[in-house]
Amino acid sequence: MFGLLAVEALAALGATLGAGIAAIAAGIGIGKIGAAAMEAIARQPEAAGDIRSNMIVIAALVEGVALFGVIVCVLALFV
Repeated sequence: MFGLLAVEALAALGATLGAGIAAIAAGIGIGKIGAAAMEAIARQPEAAGDIRSNMIVIAALVEGVALFGVIVCVLALFV
């Protein structure tokens, strides 16, 4: 009885830690993308439009991966 409750508690803890790590990693990744884009624009201002559009696409991909990780963690709670 208590063993099953402990397993469920550990599963919930693992899912919440996984979701938190995915969100934090996405924030760090987007921060690095933004910093690199601003440095690139400072070095080559005439390419600002291309750099900005590439930055937005890459940031969207990072957010998509992070959302996928959070969804997997939430699904782990219910399966």
